[in-house]
Amino acid sequence: MSWSRFKQYYYQNNTLGLGLDISRITFPEDYFAKMEAAMQAAFRAMTALEQGAIANPDENRMVGHYWLRNPSLAPTTELQGVIRDTIVEIKDFAGKVHRSEIRAANGSPFTHLLVIGIGGSALGPQLVNHALGQPGSDKMAVAFFDNTDPDGMDYVLAGLAGKLAETLVIVVSKSGGTVETRNGMLEAAAAFEAAGVDHTRHFVAVTGAGSKLETVALKEGWLARFPMWDWVGGRTSELCAVGLLPAALQGIDIDALLAGAAAMDSVTRSTVTRENPAALLALMWHFATDGRGTKDMVVLPYKDRLLLFSRYLQQLVMESLGKELDLQGNVVNQGIAVYGNKGSTDQHAYVQQLREGVSNFFATFIEVLEDRTGPSMAVDDGVTAGDYLQGFLLGTRDALSEKNRGSITITIRTVSAFSLGMLIALYERVVGLYASLVGINAYHQPGVEAGKKAATGVIDLQRQLRAALLKSSGTPRTAEALALHVDGDPEIAFKILEHLAANGSIRKRVRSPWFESTYESQP
Repeated sequence: MSWSRFKQYYYQNNTLGLGLDISRITFPEDYFAKMEAAMQAAFRAMTALEQGAIANPDENRMVGHYWLRNPSLAPTTELQGVIRDTIVEIKDFAGKVHRSEIRAANGSPFTHLLVIGIGGSALGPQLVNHALGQPGSDKMAVAFFDNTDPDGMDYVLAGLAGKLAETLVIVVSKSGGTVETRNGMLEAAAAFEAAGVDHTRHFVAVTGAGSKLETVALKEGWLARFPMWDWVGGRTSELCAVGLLPAALQGIDIDALLAGAAAMDSVTRSTVTRENPAALLALMWHFATDGRGTKDMVVLPYKDRLLLFSRYLQQLVMESLGKELDLQGNVVNQGIAVYGNKGSTDQHAYVQQLREGVSNFFATFIEVLEDRTGPSMAVDDGVTAGDYLQGFLLGTRDALSEKNRGSITITIRTVSAFSLGMLIALYERVVGLYASLVGINAYHQPGVEAGKKAATGVIDLQRQLRAALLKSSGTPRTAEALALHVDGDPEIAFKILEHLAANGSIRKRVRSPWFESTYESQP
């Protein structure tokens, strides 16, 4: 890669403290000219989105996450007001908790926080918690239930052993019907009650108006409720109460998060393609993947605090872009797979394949210029550990270029609330622009709903199998026979019965071959 190409295509914004190097994606000189009409159409679609167009026709919803950091953009004064009021309420509530004006049931100050959510309701808050937390000086220590895994919940609760009496709990679910979150809520409430703590004086809801969760919170008299709106999707919800409330309680500067996002939004509204970093990234994704997702995106942040950024981007990118149909209803099977961990750890993991194996990816390096707060010691003559970290980044990037493996590099000065808000807003905009370039809807998720529906079917079959076993108590039956009896899929029935037997709910008699094994209800 040449210095002249770098000079031609390097983007730098000193006000934001952002650099973007696209020179190592080998697009031809005429690429921008060829894509300009499509890019301008994408800009127009984005403008319509921000002005309140129905961007999610499946649910007849607007998509308004950009309004969260600039309420004046919201299309009605009512929406502008509720956004501003919610931010004020979040700060007020967090302040009262920090000043011990809101206390636990036993009168103790709240010192710990448990956030219960899944998907965007967990990934965004986890990213911010890990990136910006200061163990030992945070106002509250934060833990998460982000799955319906009982052992995982036990693991988290073990870390809170003896501390539930001073633990605040935030339950996050727009509909209140998300099964994983509901299960976490029930498990947490049971743990509180087992510890002799009135959970209703510790629980806070972040949910939609009139939801099942709001109904529970009102009936039980929870501490507080904060809104979720149908025009904010889970994967773009970090800058509403979903993410701002736990961040504020942890002691993170939520004004700076919002300011960073707003500053990036302002820059990425530019319709001059070469001056818009989100447009540049969208075009690089399009070129690198042939506009068809033919290559994966490997995200390599060379900063421990950004460890969770690739996980956050997995949902944002893959749920937004992984679509079967385009806007005209044609089958296109779009998407870009995202994976990554952190540098330089990944150099000892899969960079070997990235350099010499199948060329089915493009890389995104994230460089953070500031090593730490304060000076670093020298680990070699005049060389710090942070110098080595940069050396590994630049060296790995060159090693990939030597084998014609394309990469993008994003540079920020430091990991701060402002810069993290910038990164969140940058990628939200890239996803929207790229979706317009390839003609898909980035703002619905029919595949997720299909998975939820299928899971409900499994639970229904489990209930039927248990009922059949109880009815024929004392008569061992094979999985195939039980499936036939309830008109269910024998493979799914086998998996359900194995799970029930492993957890002591039923008894298994092992036979050979394995499919002749039988199951019966416990005496």
